[in-house]
Amino acid sequence: MDTAQLAQALKDRFEADRFFGADALPVRIPTAQSQTAARPAQSSQPVVRLQQLDETKINDRVERLRVIDNDEVKGCTKCGLHQTRDKTVFGVGHAAARLMFVGEGPGRDENASGEPFVGKAGQLLTKMIEAGMGLKREDVYICNIVKCWPPDNRNPAPDEVHACKNYLLRQIEIINPDVIVALGAPAAQTLLGTSDGIGRLRSNWHDFYASGSRLVGAPIPVMPTYHPAYLLRSPDEKKKSWADLKMVMAKLGLPVPGR
Repeated sequence: MDTAQLAQALKDRFEADRFFGADALPVRIPTAQSQTAARPAQSSQPVVRLQQLDETKINDRVERLRVIDNDEVKGCTKCGLHQTRDKTVFGVGHAAARLMFVGEGPGRDENASGEPFVGKAGQLLTKMIEAGMGLKREDVYICNIVKCWPPDNRNPAPDEVHACKNYLLRQIEIINPDVIVALGAPAAQTLLGTSDGIGRLRSNWHDFYASGSRLVGAPIPVMPTYHPAYLLRSPDEKKKSWADLKMVMAKLGLPVPGR
C-alpha cells in the first residue's frame, strides 16, 4: 500500500469513527489538493429534513399510527411472542419523516421501555443519525419488523414475522418515506422478499413496493446495511455502514457533516 492509499484508508476509518460519534481524531489527515479540486461544490439549496406537509396531514398520520398501535398492536395475540412480552414496541419518530429505519425486533431494553432502539444498539443508531448524518433522532422514523421481543434476542421466526408484517406495511404506507434503511439481514430479507445475506444486499439500492406488486404504486428505495448490534460486535465493519449511509445522504440531498 503506497502513501496515498494509506492516507485514504486512514481518512475512511476516521470518517467512520466520527460517524459513530467520535469527537476527536488522534492525527490530522490533510486533504490532497487534487481531492479538494475533485470534491463537488456544496449545493446552495436548503436541506430538506422532513416531508413538506401541512399540519393537518401530519396530524392525520399521527392519529392513524396511534390507532394501529393502541387498538391493534398493544393487544395483539397473533403469535407466541405476546406470552413473554412486557410491552409492545410499535415505533417512534416524525410522521413526516423522509427517512425510515427498520430493524428486526425489540431487545430486552426495548421490551421494558416500549420504545425501539434504546439499548446499546439504539444508542449507536442515535450516533449514526445525529453525529454521522447530521439529523435529529426525532426527524426520522424508527421501527422493527416485529413489535414484541423475541426472547434471548433471537431472530424473529417466520410465523412471527408473518403475524406482524401487516403492521409494518401500514407504518410504511402512512409515513411514505423517501428512503428506508433496513438494519440487518432479517429486516432486509423481509422487506425485499429475498434470502440473500446482508453482505450481498448492502451498498446497493433496492426497490420496495408497499402494495407487494411492482405493478401497483411507486417503489421506495431501500438501502440495507449492518445492524448496530452487529457493529458493536464487529467494529471493523463500521466503515462499510458509513459508506452505505453516505449513499443514503446523497439520495436525500443531505450534506456530509464537515470534518
